Amino acid sequence: MSLVNIKEKFPLLMAPQNKDLAYLDNGASAQKPAVVLQAMDRVYQTIYANVHRGLYRLAEAVTAEYEQAREQVAQYLNAREAAEIVFTKNATAALNLAAASLSQLLKPGDRVVLTELEHHANLVPWQQAAIKYKLELKYLPITDEGRLDLSQLDQYITKGTKIVGVSALSNVLGTVTELDQVIKRAKEVGARVIVDAAQAMQHEKIDVQALGCDALAFSGHKLFGPTGVGVLYGRREMLEQMPPVEFGGHMISEVDWFKSSWAEIPTKFEPGTPAIVEVIGLAEALRFVDSIGWDDIKSREAELTAYGLEQLLAIPNLRLIGPQTADKRAPIFAFVVSGIHAHDLAGVLDSVGVAVRSGHHCAQTLHKRFGLAATTRASLAFYNTKEEIDRLVKGIQKAQQLFK
Repeated sequence: MSLVNIKEKFPLLMAPQNKDLAYLDNGASAQKPAVVLQAMDRVYQTIYANVHRGLYRLAEAVTAEYEQAREQVAQYLNAREAAEIVFTKNATAALNLAAASLSQLLKPGDRVVLTELEHHANLVPWQQAAIKYKLELKYLPITDEGRLDLSQLDQYITKGTKIVGVSALSNVLGTVTELDQVIKRAKEVGARVIVDAAQAMQHEKIDVQALGCDALAFSGHKLFGPTGVGVLYGRREMLEQMPPVEFGGHMISEVDWFKSSWAEIPTKFEPGTPAIVEVIGLAEALRFVDSIGWDDIKSREAELTAYGLEQLLAIPNLRLIGPQTADKRAPIFAFVVSGIHAHDLAGVLDSVGVAVRSGHHCAQTLHKRFGLAATTRASLAFYNTKEEIDRLVKGIQKAQQLFK
């Protein structure tokens, strides 16, 4: 599928009321192609029922599609088997599951290493686990340019380290992290690696076997799929050791009055009725992205990254946070403009049809690292254009005139 006229595949972007919209908030959530919406409508209108339980035609049909979607996710990530795919409600839930379960396997004094780049979803769960289980929590520093300080890798990921949690791509800085070096060091000391790929999945295709991580989390809604569904990939050996942290229907093997036993993976981590239609929608989103082709996606995003950097860095009194070059960087731009609060700037941009994010982007500690309370963030996807970057720049210049 060509990227020419790719916007035509996205109903919201083609709606008459949005004809003048430059949607630059893809880091928060991406828009949905028609094929995803159609796939979900088809399920609701033709085969909807609950999964795994019924022995009638509808239930068997929708269960088959639901489990085919698990196979689709496994193939997309190159997991060894579908049983390594656990469906959750989003990436945050997946990361919480990993932290709440794995922390029970640790002992007081064990070290957990995160990075200064982390989103709250990969920080707060381990922060709370460290308090509860008396773990040692450390943060691998980043440089002033917003890249991991790999010179300190050995000092932080030490022999006593049991868990390393790392973002594959910063949702604020656009930094692509050196996962290969982090994972290599973690394996040298026998630590498990959990990758937060919520932001990265929109910008690159990840092979979990080649990467060598133990767990990886992402959300459907950032990957052009529906809200309400996320994924925790985990190596079978690890998932089998992990205790469940939510309990109820379906995740059990047998329940007696005073004790219960759990189902096999991944079922033991999926209590209750799942996000059936959303899971099937996610599988359709993965097929859609693959149909475009990752070479074309990467080429388009490289152009947008280079052009966005060039244009934003040329604006007087604008401070861009994060890498100033396009190397190992995604088209995510967080910045502050002298004399203008991030929220005010976002408001002016909205008035000219440019949708951006303002605030700390669920990364307060990262903002504190740069001495900031908030930034304005423009985050682009493959359906965005250089013309939309030009509109962003003109909107910033308009704000500078208004607040002069």
